[in-house]
Amino acid sequence: MRVPDLTLPPLFASVVSRLPATPPNLALVTLLNQLIKRGVLPADMSLLAGHHFAVDVLDAGLKLRFGADENGFVLDDGHGEPDLRFAANASDLARMMLREEDPDTLFFNRKLTIEGDTELGLIVKNLLDSVDWSETPLARFMAT
Repeated sequence: MRVPDLTLPPLFASVVSRLPATPPNLALVTLLNQLIKRGVLPADMSLLAGHHFAVDVLDAGLKLRFGADENGFVLDDGHGEPDLRFAANASDLARMMLREEDPDTLFFNRKLTIEGDTELGLIVKNLLDSVDWSETPLARFMAT
């Protein structure tokens, strides 16, 4: 089943943007570290260590901030500019993660914004391309 092409209603974003940032950031960091532990994501963090990242889910009003060290992903205080920022609507991010859409296609169709360190962006893009997302809970959920 393909991810439907939908945009969340503006009311959703206005509510979510007022909520505390720590719970969704903690959930993302925990999920990413579990993916490392389960072998879905590579355990070698040397290329990402010391960098700060942002993922903005535009239609959800969600601004996720996290960092990386040698051991995995960590919470970020959200101050200062991230080294790399991805921004897109929730459905486009899900399609990218499930490999229904290539990040380059989303970028050139102006559905995905990538800002920051170009070299780091290529590293992250290649990392995402190397992951078999079909074994993740999101893929199993979308298959039902």
